[in-house]
Amino acid sequence: MTAPRPVQEFFSIGEVCALTDLKPHVLRYWESQFRFLSPSKNRSGNRVYKSREVELILLVKHLLYTEKFTIEGARQRLETYRRSGELKAAAQLAASHETLRELREMADRILAVLDGRRTPPRPGREPGPEPAAQPVTPDASLGTTAGRGDESLPPAGRRPDQLGFGIG
Repeated sequence: MTAPRPVQEFFSIGEVCALTDLKPHVLRYWESQFRFLSPSKNRSGNRVYKSREVELILLVKHLLYTEKFTIEGARQRLETYRRSGELKAAAQLAASHETLRELREMADRILAVLDGRRTPPRPGREPGPEPAAQPVTPDASLGTTAGRGDESLPPAGRRPDQLGFGIG
C-alpha cells in the first residue's frame, strides 16, 4: 500500500517501487523524461530517492495514469504548478488520491472475501491457483496444532501494506 506520506528521508529504488506501485524500469524511464527526477547515488552506485522526489513521482503517476496526460502534457502541467508555487500542494494531493484509491481497493477486496466471492487479481498481476487447504496435524515439538493457518498471520505491529492483502 502506498504510504500516505513518506516519513523516511531517503528511499532505495525498491522501496520507491513498493510505495508507488511502479516498476523500476518505469522510474528509470521517468528520470530521463522529467529533469527534477534525478536521484543521487550512494557509495555503491544505487539510486537514493528523497521523500520529496517520491511525492513528485506520485504526482507524475497521477497525471499520467489518472488524468491521462501525455508525458509532454505532464511536463507542462508540472511546470505550471512550479511557476504558480502549487507544486508541493499538488504533489501532496496526488499522494492523498493514491492512498484513497488503495484504501478503496483494499476495502473492496475485504468485502469480496467477506461475501464469499473470489477476489479478482490486481491489475497487471496474473491470477494464481487457489491455495490448498492444509491438514490439521498435531505438532508435539511446539505443543500446538500445526496447519491451523495461524502461522500465516502477520506479527503484531506490521503495516497494512505488509499484511498480504495483495496490495503494495
